[in-house]
Amino acid sequence: MTPAPRWITDTAPGHSEWYVQRFREMAADGADLAGEARMIDAMVGRGSRLLDAGCGPGRVGGYLHSVGHHVTGVDVDPVLIAAAEADHPGPEWLLGDLAKLDIRETDGTRTRFDAIVCAGNVLAFVAPDTESEVLRRLGEHLKPDGRVVVGFHVAKLALADFDAALAETDLVLELRLATWDLRPWHDDADFAVSILRHAVDSEG
Repeated sequence: MTPAPRWITDTAPGHSEWYVQRFREMAADGADLAGEARMIDAMVGRGSRLLDAGCGPGRVGGYLHSVGHHVTGVDVDPVLIAAAEADHPGPEWLLGDLAKLDIRETDGTRTRFDAIVCAGNVLAFVAPDTESEVLRRLGEHLKPDGRVVVGFHVAKLALADFDAALAETDLVLELRLATWDLRPWHDDADFAVSILRHAVDSEG
């Protein structure tokens, strides 16, 4: 049986409601909440099919939908999914655990995306020891030439642990950055943005 994600087990009652309100207030104050989404938008063609993995209240997927992409968002928290549906109508918002991710087309085939974004420290909040399973399932939903982009604070998830989990999948690291605004990676960086691709695409 898959353990519950840390987002469910390690956060206090009311945390989800606080999180939703926090981002609503930031949006109302004019804060730039679309930095991650702009990076993804620059990586794909217009009208791409995108997965917002660990979508929270929908700020990343909502922006990507607004600029013309076909977006599906998945999150384990029903409070956050409800906020995404209320604040960002248009994308498909699904309740689900990323360690059990299995999105299907109407004909039963697995849905595959041009790009998958996993922002907001999502990998640090999945269940213990499921990081490789989450990455494996993301890879199963990625088109052969697609990219998975994962961002997190290295204080919340050790980079060595992420890389060890990655090594258990068929995804490989293509590029690592220190920020979502494309600053180069360096060993003292406190944040990592890792762009992943299928290993079989290395010669393509």
